[in-house]
Amino acid sequence: MNLRCFIAIGVPEPIKKGIGEVIDILKKRDADIKWVRPENMHLTLKFLGGTDEALLPKIKESLADIVSSYVPFYIRIYGTGVFPNKRYPRVIWIGIEDPDILKKLKEDIEGSMSIFGYQREDKEFNPHLTLGRVRSQKGVAQSVTELDNFKDKEFGSFSVERIELMKSELKPGGPEYSCLYEIPFMQR
Repeated sequence: MNLRCFIAIGVPEPIKKGIGEVIDILKKRDADIKWVRPENMHLTLKFLGGTDEALLPKIKESLADIVSSYVPFYIRIYGTGVFPNKRYPRVIWIGIEDPDILKKLKEDIEGSMSIFGYQREDKEFNPHLTLGRVRSQKGVAQSVTELDNFKDKEFGSFSVERIELMKSELKPGGPEYSCLYEIPFMQR
């Protein structure tokens, strides 16, 4: 059986709560944006898509090999913005500072997953947390203006101590995520 999977870093509840408060403020603008539910907030390192369930233990083992050389590190969740630009935004995001180690981790994961036939991402990795995806331009300009109020907002820092192999189930109320495997970093 195929499962829809991705590799991610989870976000602590207090940070999700702060992000949820910002989403609630932005929702008042009534823009045509599909907002991410705060409980689903995560940092995607690699989207795998349809994955044969029988392959999951091998993927877990490969990820464990990668992260065995990593020790826990801190990342800072800070600021807001849009991709690709303010005039025609498609994604509304919260930034992640000090992303160099994340970029290395992402590159290691890309290399490891290519062995299983997953395509390498060719676009530059810009670590972020997605707040919402723009469906049409209705009301979006006002939301982007409101978003500027949070461009210097500090959402918090946390220690990244593991990656997670996640399953995504698409449901009528939005996707539901569950963790299949937690893969911890080497402890100091």
